[in-house]
Amino acid sequence: MTDTVAPSNIAASSNVRESHADACEAEWPLQHITLAGLDWPAENASRATGPAIIMLHGWLDNSLTFTKLAPELATLSSVHAVDMAGHGHSGHRPPGQSYQLMDYVADVAELIEKHLCGPEQDGHDGKIDIVGHSLGGIIGSLYAAAFPERVRKLVMIDSLGALSRPVSETIVQLRKSVKKRLAGSGRSAIYPDVVSAAKVREGGISPLSHEAALMLIPRNLRPEGNGYSWRTDSRLRHPSPLMMTEEQVVASLEAIEAPTLFLRAKEGLLASRKGLDNRADALPNVQIIDVPGGHHCHLDGDTRPVTDAIKHFLENE
Repeated sequence: MTDTVAPSNIAASSNVRESHADACEAEWPLQHITLAGLDWPAENASRATGPAIIMLHGWLDNSLTFTKLAPELATLSSVHAVDMAGHGHSGHRPPGQSYQLMDYVADVAELIEKHLCGPEQDGHDGKIDIVGHSLGGIIGSLYAAAFPERVRKLVMIDSLGALSRPVSETIVQLRKSVKKRLAGSGRSAIYPDVVSAAKVREGGISPLSHEAALMLIPRNLRPEGNGYSWRTDSRLRHPSPLMMTEEQVVASLEAIEAPTLFLRAKEGLLASRKGLDNRADALPNVQIIDVPGGHHCHLDGDTRPVTDAIKHFLENE
């Protein structure tokens, strides 16, 4: 269900509010959690050419990562950008649970069955298009592999299959995960204003410009005392107890039947990563396009090449 989005009391500037003014707040109740996100209705529903588009963000991001891309795709069909569990305005996993990759896939499967491809949905043989960035691309690829009858086309932005670990590291990974779970997470920092929090988000493994950070983080913050703290569940930073092997990752990519677009950012996380040729070769029907920019090439800097590539891919057979 959707409601008109209200101005956020933690929007850092009018640009943040205006960038998603045409979106609607959305909630999708599932069996064990309620997911939230942003809907961009089809610009012209009577002329929409494709199935509904579901957009899945990266680790520690939220649906605002698609602020620039989603309105453009709404010229093709309705767009549903999801805050995944533990992110944005979505619910958190209960105490004692953690954030397993396959649980995200199950969430997406339930959301699609209950809210996007149910009996009441129209046309396109019950299929949807998936656009995923980073972790969202991984989740989208696993869903497309497991439920090929539901996916018409798949787009992965700077993403090409799950992170993997050799079998020999299984117990090392398990130990690291359990130790962190027992230790727990420290208290979240409190920032005096959104701009201060944005400066923190600008750094890290996938740096953002100040402008992009200001667009992204308001949805990941909540008022606390005289400032703001992260709304994002701190357990998202805990190591996974079990990771896929490279053989499993390749097998999952081989199982994807939908035509797939892989956008590789020239300055992104995968630009210099070795060993990806086998993954790309595993996809039965893939188009690979190199685009300018860093890991958030769809949000930061000149995003037009990314937008044009995705629109062309989705609207052409």
